Amino acid sequence: MIRNATQETPEGTAAGAAMETAAKIAREVTWRGRGVGLVPLEADDTELMGAWRSDPTAAQAIGFWPRPLSSLRERIERDIDDADRDDFVVVLPDGTPIGHIALANQNFADATAEVHLMLDAQHRGQGHGTDALDALTDLAFGELPLHRLQADTHTDNAAALSVLARSGYVREGVRRSACLHRGRRHDLAMLSLLREEWEGLDRPRSWEL
Repeated sequence: MIRNATQETPEGTAAGAAMETAAKIAREVTWRGRGVGLVPLEADDTELMGAWRSDPTAAQAIGFWPRPLSSLRERIERDIDDADRDDFVVVLPDGTPIGHIALANQNFADATAEVHLMLDAQHRGQGHGTDALDALTDLAFGELPLHRLQADTHTDNAAALSVLARSGYVREGVRRSACLHRGRRHDLAMLSLLREEWEGLDRPRSWEL
């Protein structure tokens, strides 16, 4: 699921405080993109992830299920141990963490995987989502034997759809009435990018930056 929007987060919120704390931690960048870096997600990032998930856009407009930090930490630990996914914190050049991105459900028999993205509200609308998605896409196709990446998001999530389109993802169709939120059924837009389409993109790859 791609989660992105333009709603601002007021100063002094939990998200801002958590981000300031995490920014003081030295983080080793393992993959670089245009304007952002990717560092492996750690269990100690639980409070940061919890703050991002508590953002009104993510928690209410998208439909994150509220959970205590202890439960979220257990889930993060399971995700880290899952050999079929890779989770990263998206950071700016100065080390400021601004979001979470993942390559999930990696199926090397079918050569497919799913991309997930969530940005901190204070850093949306600045091109960071596209930079992060481009970087993850380059990692997937440049270092792994994958043929297809796929993503889904609410059909009315214009910001996420824009990010996916700028990164070359093609809208394939709609899963009608595919999710329940606030007592209503919502449609999900389905998008994908194939290896040959990625090869044809007119942009530098991460290792060329």
